[in-house]
Amino acid sequence: MKTVLPASPRPVAASQSVWLWFAVPGLTLFCAFWLLPMVRLVGVGASGPQGAMAYLAVLTNRHYAASLFSTLALSAVVTLATLAISVFVGLFLQRNRFAGQSVLLAMLTFPLAFPGVVVGFMVIMLAGRQGVISAVSNWLLGDSLVFAYSLSGLFLGYLYFSIPRVILTVVAAAEKLDPSLEEAARSLGARPWQVLLHVVLPALLPALVSSGAICFATSVGAFGTAFTLAANIDVLPMTIYNEFTGYANFATAASLSIVLGVITWAVLALARSLTGSGVAAAA
Repeated sequence: MKTVLPASPRPVAASQSVWLWFAVPGLTLFCAFWLLPMVRLVGVGASGPQGAMAYLAVLTNRHYAASLFSTLALSAVVTLATLAISVFVGLFLQRNRFAGQSVLLAMLTFPLAFPGVVVGFMVIMLAGRQGVISAVSNWLLGDSLVFAYSLSGLFLGYLYFSIPRVILTVVAAAEKLDPSLEEAARSLGARPWQVLLHVVLPALLPALVSSGAICFATSVGAFGTAFTLAANIDVLPMTIYNEFTGYANFATAASLSIVLGVITWAVLALARSLTGSGVAAAA
């Protein structure tokens, strides 16, 4: 009787080495376009007269601290307003069917195609010196209302491009809600606002946290809209731009960039720890 020997298993190490080759393109891009530039940026930030203490300038310098505070405060307000608007609009769109709904959804996502500069121009056309609000207020009150070139105008611009991505997240998350939970709450006598507060919002919380973190991070680092409306605006991206181009202060610009990046990364990391991979999905 002929004995059949079992086939020798393929070496595990050889199999793993084959898969490692697939990581080479990704590692190359990571090193070339992220790691090396970041290392260089950190080095430039510490190359000024203050050395590594330049990274504390955002706290010790009154102008930089005020710029950072304005940036964070504006981004936080934009995030809260975006979440509040998107929850109600997203739930309405997900739970109601009407003629032209698909067209409306497409129009709501249209701002995602616009760069920040275009959004800034749209704010100027709405609330600038020759804008619609200025013309209407001058006709009604005899005085033009202009706020495009202030933090109010920047708030409006950030809100414009933040709402679409959050609405899409809310609609997608609302489609996965279990309707039996809401029916049970209503059968127990809960009012509509109680169902929303105690059933719907807790179920949407992971999606809101992740999309809110993305909204906050986008607002903190947005430059194009601020650049277009930069007459009376002092936010950190504009401060970095002025230090780099206006004063050739490369060390300060680099250190402020690192500080801004660390703050944004911390917010995203916190949101990711609370929602798992939700932040990546929302991005």
